[in-house]
Amino acid sequence: MKRQLIILATAFALLAGCGGGAEDDAPVQAAAPATTQANQTEAAAPAEPPEACALITKQDAEKLAGTKLDPPVEAAESCQYTGPVTGPTAQVEIYVGDGAKKFLDIDRELKHEFTELSGIGDEAHLEDGTVFFAKGGVWVAIRLVRLVDPKETRKPLEAAARTAAGRM
Repeated sequence: MKRQLIILATAFALLAGCGGGAEDDAPVQAAAPATTQANQTEAAAPAEPPEACALITKQDAEKLAGTKLDPPVEAAESCQYTGPVTGPTAQVEIYVGDGAKKFLDIDRELKHEFTELSGIGDEAHLEDGTVFFAKGGVWVAIRLVRLVDPKETRKPLEAAARTAAGRM
């Protein structure tokens, strides 16, 4: 991107210099700040979100669910591990980026109860069956579906969030 902007600015400067008049200098001067501004924007842009399945591996998901799981189903900014059809019922979902943040926002609007967690990323929130955390401006949600009391899943979800945050 940076190289393309430099090439465009150089081409613009060459075209502007063809007329030879004093007013032709203005576009060349305007092009340089645009390139500088683009470089600042490029530097300020957040990093690409990490791969969801790299944050929570199949082994991590099986530990979280307490059972064997099928291979992951990957999609843009998400990863899903499901239990085999023979049971038991279990599913681990990982969302990364804007979708994870939207998931949290919706649950807040629905007035779900959250517990604040410390030491995980920049901020972290736990609710029944799901943990959310942000690190470096990137949001992650890890959801566990099990047919057990949600109190049983709190510690494993917190541990999974710590593992995922450590990989970012």
